[in-house]
Amino acid sequence: MKKYLLSAALLIAICISAKAQFSLGIKGGVNYSSIDADNLKSSSVAGYQVGAFVRFGGAIYLQPEAYVSSEGGHFESNDNSFSGSVKFTNLNIPVLIGARFGPKNLNFRIMAGPMYSSVLSTNDNFPQNFTNTFNNNFDHYKSSNVGYQAGAGVDFGPITADLRYQGKFGNIDQNYNQQPHLWALSVGFKIL
Repeated sequence: MKKYLLSAALLIAICISAKAQFSLGIKGGVNYSSIDADNLKSSSVAGYQVGAFVRFGGAIYLQPEAYVSSEGGHFESNDNSFSGSVKFTNLNIPVLIGARFGPKNLNFRIMAGPMYSSVLSTNDNFPQNFTNTFNNNFDHYKSSNVGYQAGAGVDFGPITADLRYQGKFGNIDQNYNQQPHLWALSVGFKIL
C-alpha cells in the first residue's frame, strides 16, 4: 500500500511541477471484444468503458488511466450444437506513452503501453451441454492479467477521442487457450 501511495504522490508532484503540460480528464466509450478459444468459433460482444485519465508532457507524453469496462465473448461449437457467452466487468489501468502532432487546440496522437486488468465480476451463460463438453473446466478464469493497448487519437480543444486495440500477453484461463481481443472507441473531456 505504501508503494501505491508513494507512486501517487510522486505522480501528483510531477504533474504539479509540469502544470503547463498537465491534463486531467474523464472518458467513456464503447468497445467490441471477442475471446478466441481452442476448437470453438467466437464472435464479438459490445461493452462499455468509463473512467479518468491524466496526461503530462509535451510532444512526448505519459498517460496513466483508470477505468471500469465491460468486455467478453460469445462461443459456438463448430457444428453449432452448443453455444455460450461470458462478460467481465474489469478495472483496467493502462500506462500509455504517446506522441502528439499539430497545434495546441487540434492535435493528433499515437500511443501504446502496458495495461493491468483486475476482474471485478464475471457473468457467464454456459448451458449444461456446453459445460458437459468441457468437463466444467472452460470457465476457470484468472482474476487479473497483464496486456497492452495501442492506438491513435485526436484532441480538439478540451475534447479528446481515441481508437485503440487491446490484447493480453497470456491466456485468461487455465485451459483451452482463451485469448481476448478488444477494439475500443472513447470520447473524453479535459477538466484541467
